[in-house]
Amino acid sequence: MLEISKLFPGVLANDRVNLRVEPGEIHALLGENGAGKSTLMSILFGLYKPDSGLIKVWDKEVQIRSPNDAVALRIGMVHQHFKLIHNFTVTENIVLGMEPCNALGNIDLRGAERRVGELSEIYGLAVDPKAKIENITMGMRQRVEILKILYRSADILIFDEPTSSLTPQEIEELLAIFRRLKSEGKTILFITHKLKEIKAVADRCTILRRGKYIDTVTVAQVSETELAEKMVGRTVSFQIEKKTAKPGDAMLKIENVTVIRNETVMVNGLSLDVHSGEVVGIAGVDGNGQTELVAAIAGLLPVHNGRVLLKDRDISRDSIRKRNENGIGFVPEDRHTYGLVLDFRIDENSIIKNFRRFPYSTPLGFLRFSAIANHAETLINDFDIRAGNGPATIAKTMSGGNQQKLVIAREINASPDVLIVSQPTSGLDVGSIEYIHRRIIEERDKGCAVLLVSFELDEILGLCDRIAVISKGKLAGIVPADAADERRIGVMMGGVCA
Repeated sequence: MLEISKLFPGVLANDRVNLRVEPGEIHALLGENGAGKSTLMSILFGLYKPDSGLIKVWDKEVQIRSPNDAVALRIGMVHQHFKLIHNFTVTENIVLGMEPCNALGNIDLRGAERRVGELSEIYGLAVDPKAKIENITMGMRQRVEILKILYRSADILIFDEPTSSLTPQEIEELLAIFRRLKSEGKTILFITHKLKEIKAVADRCTILRRGKYIDTVTVAQVSETELAEKMVGRTVSFQIEKKTAKPGDAMLKIENVTVIRNETVMVNGLSLDVHSGEVVGIAGVDGNGQTELVAAIAGLLPVHNGRVLLKDRDISRDSIRKRNENGIGFVPEDRHTYGLVLDFRIDENSIIKNFRRFPYSTPLGFLRFSAIANHAETLINDFDIRAGNGPATIAKTMSGGNQQKLVIAREINASPDVLIVSQPTSGLDVGSIEYIHRRIIEERDKGCAVLLVSFELDEILGLCDRIAVISKGKLAGIVPADAADERRIGVMMGGVCA
């Protein structure tokens, strides 16, 4: 890709960017949120048309006007947010648009299932062709997306933030799949913010910053620190600086709580306190009840048994709105479903939980648009939200990382008494992660009680004052941060009580 430029209203997403990828290599694309990585890959896949520049495939200049052109050139793309139909089977999703037919013109689903099974075996993906998408894990859905592009005979495979919604174990499995694909002669391009993944699997890495090409490096010859500095243009600290916590009263009490989802007990008689002035982390393998626990505290799922107390008041039956008004802030794991209204603007999303309050509305209930715009502008500046059209930017037009920063900015800025944060740094670059961690610690030091759920053990160990480990919906134990390490936490996550 040579001298590629792409202008959107108010933002130059790509500014004469160059990208050269060798056959059969794993090539990482690194940059801050909003650096132009996804835009560049969307141009390569035909989703956007560049304003200038040219693309060559196998040294031949090509015109890629649509994804169909990309597929014809054997280019495939796995998007950050999967494009799957949940009530279709794995095979139905994979062959959609390319359905094989028998001699009578009917769809040959059995033949397609056999072909999907063969591809799954060849590349070590271990996918059940007959399983429904709604019944499989995020990691398995990722594999279905890979099979979709392999079914279309892709040789150049693009992955946009492929590990943003995966557990640590699923990430290891995906990186192993990358190596297997490379050994089969495939060329892999993947966008990521995670430096460890680049060091683990990539041959070379191209760095973008604010839409501009910075450098292409051989990964084996640079350190994580050097990659981070090239990405953000400054020195980045990987250490979370914090003073010793000074816990106060218990702000949130979870008493013998049981949560049932789809007729399955996901949380089983769990009890936990979170005090003002501390960060309590919940560690566990995905699917062990942590998602359901925070959903029940926030009001998204009912509490089947037990109680949730906020400042010694039972809120187990309160509405979500009432919980918000009484001092609960919530950063959800799924920002698209529960964090944002994607068709709303930044300013509208920024006050969506408190638009009834002064200064955002008058006593008669009329919105005060100037106050709302000023509030959104403050969040944009304080949290470095990259928005081409300022407060009027539509949420769905921003990168995933900037959407995440908007959700976190809204919740932290409200100064809640209890802040529930689930996967706070999903899709964020190292510079943004550094800032978000600092803000969470600042909230703790102001007296906020923080409950943190994260699959990143480094994040749990670095941020938390106490770590509660959950296994099969039950509490395996609580460990002070100064007595915790990855091995001990990992053993407890496997169900061995402290």
